[in-house]
Amino acid sequence: MTALKADYLIIGAGAVSLAFVDAMFSESDATFLIVDRHHLPGGHWNDAYPFVRLHQPSTSYGVASRPLGADRIDTAGSNKGFYELASGAEVLAYFEQLMREQFLPSGRVQYFPMCDYLGNGCFRSLLSDQTHEVEVGRKTVDGTLFNTSVPATHTRKYSVDDSITCLTPNELPRAAAGFRSFTIVGAGKTAMDVGVWLLDNGADPDSISWIVPRDSWLINRATTQSGPEFFNWRVKSFLAQLDASASSNSADELFEKLEAAKVMLRIDPNVAPAMFHYATISEGEVRQLQKIRSVLRNGRIQRVDPDCVTFANGDTAPAKPGTAYVDCTARAVEFGADPRPVFDRNRISIQSLYSPLVTLSASVTGYVEARYTDDETRNRLCAPNVLADTPAEWMRSFLGNLMRQKMWMDEPVLNDWLSANRLCPFGKKADRAALGAPSMKPVARRIAETAPAAAMNLQKLIMSGGAV
Repeated sequence: MTALKADYLIIGAGAVSLAFVDAMFSESDATFLIVDRHHLPGGHWNDAYPFVRLHQPSTSYGVASRPLGADRIDTAGSNKGFYELASGAEVLAYFEQLMREQFLPSGRVQYFPMCDYLGNGCFRSLLSDQTHEVEVGRKTVDGTLFNTSVPATHTRKYSVDDSITCLTPNELPRAAAGFRSFTIVGAGKTAMDVGVWLLDNGADPDSISWIVPRDSWLINRATTQSGPEFFNWRVKSFLAQLDASASSNSADELFEKLEAAKVMLRIDPNVAPAMFHYATISEGEVRQLQKIRSVLRNGRIQRVDPDCVTFANGDTAPAKPGTAYVDCTARAVEFGADPRPVFDRNRISIQSLYSPLVTLSASVTGYVEARYTDDETRNRLCAPNVLADTPAEWMRSFLGNLMRQKMWMDEPVLNDWLSANRLCPFGKKADRAALGAPSMKPVARRIAETAPAAAMNLQKLIMSGGAV
């Protein structure tokens, strides 16, 4: 057993772990030792399918100190007119460059890829079985609680006859040319990406079937744009969320109002979505997916045979011979998981503080660890927020974000740091200046008046189970 030393032992080299280290790297002189099972930093991005892109603009992802992308607006495709979305390959390269060009040359970061953390400060090489023990000077940081699952690494929960081809999205680009019929299994953003990829690459919409256990409300990507040219839209969409939250008597009514304001989208206007997982999409992508007419809403599937698909509720549907099934049923993160204290003596558990911006949350956690001295204050500033699974849970998530935003902006030191943090969607100096302009005073007054009413009504709705 080899002995090593570091102030902080970091479990996992995914996006949240690296955003935490990045914040502390700038705000302290601490040393770090990072252990991860993958061969490159970036966590689940190592396993991502080749056509994956970020949901949100590149400008709002990664670590605070290093820009991602060129701050460019796309001029073609379904994202036309919006800020670029980094591909999986770009994100992976970004994190590798962060490690190789910034962290490792400093001498303050030790990085051990292809290693399995065993607990109690010990880890083992996956290649040699050599075991290392870390003398942790300050704390152990768990960056794995999101338990991210992607199609390439998860185990599907339904069975498939040996004669059936069932692909992961990772395999699809190489295998798709051998098929003329496709069935997408799953309702999340991965399934939507597969549908858009097939259609963008020339598949006949009538050759695609889609098994959708639950329809989803979707965030309109227009609401996530940064930059001064989108300032008015950002303010308008935020005010629409406040107005809907303050005036609705149920989660269903609230989301109908958000849809009317084009804050939320859905693929089928005749189906009431029961899911909300923060999937972010453009109206152009929605129009593409609406071309798929064969949509099966019988719930989760149990088995695929050559002649039929059997659902968990006992329903069956005919299966078309020669169909390639594309499994998109991996659950990205543990939505609705119970939180734990972020700071617990000598352990830090990175969680979502401002949902769903997990890298911002990790960055704030790192800053608070570096700048504040007691766990009571740290946990007050870093209270976990729910990652919503349903429209009703969105209310808890949005209320948590409102509370976090006010708390952070009322904390002078943290507020100043956030105003310059590129990952933060609110409180930027330029936005504050624009909102303070004479022409914007009525809007600023409405926000100030509506936010408390929204918070009060959301609390009432949450306590009553989603409807009053």
